[in-house]
Amino acid sequence: MQDKIEKAVSEIGKVVFGKEKQIRLSLCCLFAGGHLLMEDKPGMGKTTLSQALAKVLGLQYSRIQFTSDLLPADILGVTIYDQNEAKFSFHPGPVFSNLILADEINRTTPKTQSALLEAMEEKQVSVDGDTRALPDPFFVIATQNPTSFAGTYPLPESQLDRFLMRMKIGYPDPSAERELLKNSEQRMGVEELQQCLDADDIASMRKRINEVHATDSILDYIQRLVAYTRQDDKFTFGLSPRGAISLIRSAKTWALMDERKHVLPEDVQMVLPAVTDHRLRAVTDSSGRHAEEYSQRLLMEVDIVGE
Repeated sequence: MQDKIEKAVSEIGKVVFGKEKQIRLSLCCLFAGGHLLMEDKPGMGKTTLSQALAKVLGLQYSRIQFTSDLLPADILGVTIYDQNEAKFSFHPGPVFSNLILADEINRTTPKTQSALLEAMEEKQVSVDGDTRALPDPFFVIATQNPTSFAGTYPLPESQLDRFLMRMKIGYPDPSAERELLKNSEQRMGVEELQQCLDADDIASMRKRINEVHATDSILDYIQRLVAYTRQDDKFTFGLSPRGAISLIRSAKTWALMDERKHVLPEDVQMVLPAVTDHRLRAVTDSSGRHAEEYSQRLLMEVDIVGE
């Protein structure tokens, strides 16, 4: 399986230059059964990354552009009366796909945001009293503009907590950007990428996560990290139990991607920023923006080995 994963990372890297860590985190989030939130400026490659993931994994892909006038029915689908058949028929919305790009999710109203977030949590939707299961696997990549941008509806903490990970793609390093500029006209398209994994591989990875062992010392380390966020007065509130579970599951998945059946402290540290930064808020942050890079404080101030 590791060979397939490495090939998938390499394939996606052909269209998303110099972002191997972000590619691996995206795959880790998918394998762990969570959903991914990407917050960054326009034009950073968020859409390209999501399309490349769908292509390389062989998943059905849908993109939903969130706008202020988008309605829940535009996402979930609608029941329409068919006069010819003399009965009601359900027309599924774009949410009935394996990989959903929820583009600029914070540009739509809270009501429409909640419709998608409920589908993410329940893996099913209810329309006109009928419950319909969503495809398996079901993976949502939501993008949001920085809250300083005009016309945004920030996601509340309870909804942010639904995302297993949040990450930024960031500007490319100089060498990757130079390569992008040199080959901008001959750049490979997403449609040219080769499929490396499929739904069965994803199901296999999710099943094997339960076989990865975390020792008591690893669990102690995670509990010290979580306790620090709850006790340090620099945070408005600490990590929830769901946040702690998300951290250990992500660390196990990262270890499994490296073909290991045990978790190392390095696995926890690698996934920590993506799992925790969007769940924390600084006391001094009166603007409503969420604490960023506070995971670095955790990494520096919480010892791997307890006293």
